[in-house]
Amino acid sequence: MKATAETDAAEQIALLRDSAASFVRDNTDLKALRQRRGTLLGHDADRLRDMARLGWFGILVPEAYGGLGLGFAELSVVLQELGKGLMAEPLVSSAVLAARVLHHGGNDALKKRLLPQLADGRLLAAVAWQEEAGGFDVSAIATRAEPRQGGVCLTGRKRFVAGAAGAGGFVVSARSASGNGLYWIDAASKGLSMSYEWRVDETPSGIIELDNVVVPADQVIDPASPTGLHSLERAIEEAAVVASAEMLGVMERALEMALDYMRTRVQFGKAIGSFQALQHKAVDLYIQQELARAVLDDAVCELDAASSASARSKLASRCKSRCSDAGLRITREVIQLHGAIGYTDEHDAGLYLKRALVLSGWLGNSSTHRRRFAALADVA
Repeated sequence: MKATAETDAAEQIALLRDSAASFVRDNTDLKALRQRRGTLLGHDADRLRDMARLGWFGILVPEAYGGLGLGFAELSVVLQELGKGLMAEPLVSSAVLAARVLHHGGNDALKKRLLPQLADGRLLAAVAWQEEAGGFDVSAIATRAEPRQGGVCLTGRKRFVAGAAGAGGFVVSARSASGNGLYWIDAASKGLSMSYEWRVDETPSGIIELDNVVVPADQVIDPASPTGLHSLERAIEEAAVVASAEMLGVMERALEMALDYMRTRVQFGKAIGSFQALQHKAVDLYIQQELARAVLDDAVCELDAASSASARSKLASRCKSRCSDAGLRITREVIQLHGAIGYTDEHDAGLYLKRALVLSGWLGNSSTHRRRFAALADVA
């Protein structure tokens, strides 16, 4: 029975990978991606609806809430393929980070209302948890939650909100005298204002200003307490692993581009791919890619096994650190392997480097996660 179940799971994963690969082949349009740079939406709305129809937004959502009830292994292969076409956002920010906060949270009524909408793509959501640059401490919160009759009132400012443009609501962290808590705020709430700053790939990152925003009691995800951010911490770890899957796709495609170029670019009467120095460099990059894949596979298995919090946290940080380092190294070296043409905006290599830069910094960069892994290992 166990062998049959494993075979069925492997076949399902293979089918999802093939479906995602076909979708990417048919829909990748880097010219349109260039045209969207500097625009607020930052993604193709029609393509997003197609992803939703394929069920990808509901992969992690339990069947009881209208999702597919699958695991991180299934989602990982989809994100790897989408990463190759630079078309994953806002799948991770909405269907993983925001949806998993709600999933782990304690408000069952809110889950029943929001998770089905997130699963079928009717609703996009974002998580507003950071306030200052360079930090990864989820409890470093200045935003205040003041109790009021029938709920709380939030005042503060959040930055670096991925997927904020087009989001219908936000998960917001805030502190009070009782501790820290998590709250759901509709995008149209009175007292909420939005502005944007631009990331290196010219996609928008949201800044949310909260001026006495009223949150009814039925929109409190987790009330303020010393452990009120547990759902957020777990969701960030899960999203970091899924973002690493996207990073793997980015580095894979970038390396493929470089190898194709090395086969066709001729210098001194020979394809440059025949030069031993460049062969050695390409092999080194391939090794980095496969090391990242191995660490990602370990982390995905750990998430699906629902093992201890300590093991999950360590593997998530190891995965994010390794994949971030590998992604940046490969995409930077790909620019070098292309020579002068690789530095031009007309060449696609730069798009992959910029996406790698965004992914490496989101949800904690490699040095942050190395320090976190070391601290967790010392505790263990």
